[in-house]
Amino acid sequence: MRIVGMALTIIGLTSAARAEDFPNRPITLVVAFAPGGLTDVPARILAPELQQRLGQSVIVENRPGASGVTGDSYVIRSAPDGYTLLISAIAEVQNLHYINVSYNILTDLTSVGKIADGPPLVLTVSSRSDFKSIADLIAYAKANPTKTNLSTTGPASSPAIAVAQLNSLAGTTIVPVPYNGSGPAATAVVSGEVQGGFVFYPSAAGFVDGGQMRVLAVAGAHRLANLPEVPTMEELGFGNFLHDSFVGISAPRDTPKSAITILNKALNGSLASPDLAKRLEKFGMSIPAQPNTPETFGKFMADQVAYQGELAKLPGGLQQQKH
Repeated sequence: MRIVGMALTIIGLTSAARAEDFPNRPITLVVAFAPGGLTDVPARILAPELQQRLGQSVIVENRPGASGVTGDSYVIRSAPDGYTLLISAIAEVQNLHYINVSYNILTDLTSVGKIADGPPLVLTVSSRSDFKSIADLIAYAKANPTKTNLSTTGPASSPAIAVAQLNSLAGTTIVPVPYNGSGPAATAVVSGEVQGGFVFYPSAAGFVDGGQMRVLAVAGAHRLANLPEVPTMEELGFGNFLHDSFVGISAPRDTPKSAITILNKALNGSLASPDLAKRLEKFGMSIPAQPNTPETFGKFMADQVAYQGELAKLPGGLQQQKH
């Protein structure tokens, strides 16, 4: 018994030493989607700033597949030591309601903090469209209930949920047309394949700047800094029409609190960089409000799970994929 006790004491001391030593090797930020996407870009903007503050290499590793489940599962199964972290996003919240997953992000992950709010969805039409406002679009949709469509990025995605919510609130039957990504969905709007579309702002920005696309409304909590004249859906009378994306950092459950504290401090130090804020703003993202703690991000995630659960109940053909 004495030998066992000594062994446990040594293990405990070793673990404590490792925690105090954190970090002493490279840290990996796992992005559950392909390079260049809305989750990947802020991770790559943040990584050098974190590296500078933590004194260790910070590597961004893409593990796409199964709507983000592949990357999420990989991090959840990783050692809870603070060296393998997940770049969290809206998809992992939506997955809980639309597909079968073997985990619960609220209990199998530990929150570190939020990286950015946004970008939001924007309701767009071609600059050649006769729709100058959302009122024009709704009036046409009611007069032509089988002829009105909006591009989305497929079932159970934020754009498809937004179409279902708009139909529910406006009493329309606008048809969602799925595309393989926000970029193709935006291109379809400009080409005239569809009459409009809900797309994430970064996919619309180039077309808007080039005069090929018009933004009718922002489906987020705030107007965009780059388009201050465009109202939000809530300002137009569509209550609780919030489809802001977000990006944060999560760690496997049981990651030492000391490591979480160090990571959160490095994150908030990075977010204080004016250059980082400017780079995020180009993509319709903004620095999160303070305090940005593991606790505030954890509550935010819980609120998002509840909100997306309510959206999953909307009528209009948005069928859950869970069986």
